[in-house]
Amino acid sequence: NVNSGELHNLFAFSTSDKMTDNFYIRYYVGHRGMYGHEFLEFEITGDGRFRYANNSKYKNDETILREVTLSPIVVDTVKKIVLDSEILKEDDKDWPLPDKVGKQELEIIFDDQHICFNCTKLGSIIEIQSSRDPEGLTVFYYLVQDLKCFVLSLISAHFKVQPIQK
Repeated sequence: NVNSGELHNLFAFSTSDKMTDNFYIRYYVGHRGMYGHEFLEFEITGDGRFRYANNSKYKNDETILREVTLSPIVVDTVKKIVLDSEILKEDDKDWPLPDKVGKQELEIIFDDQHICFNCTKLGSIIEIQSSRDPEGLTVFYYLVQDLKCFVLSLISAHFKVQPIQK
């Protein structure tokens, strides 16, 4: 279990771990509310290490922590999703900052590029369209949706848990 006082980024790889095969991706979305620190976080390294954490205290749910090694073809699929999104061309300087609603973080190391995006939790595409950078946020939003679907499929395929409680 994770203490409610702990910060996110449960996995905190060292820099040398992140640089394995020059690929690393970490996504975090979370907030602090009436049930404490609730979040979803995952990371994938170039050597196939996949870690997943989902912490929800709603109805006293336990933190779900999973780790598995992915095949090279699965890692290549994640790389393709990232490249096809063109997120590496974006900049978060005009994105809405994290606030009481929560925050999202996306860190990617890809070959010689290292980017870290940070913004508030995004509720809808309408919210994105009214932002100062609707094009960049749209790229971010759809990449995150694609990655979350992919990751939740991996969790469902490898473990007998429901990644999102119904």
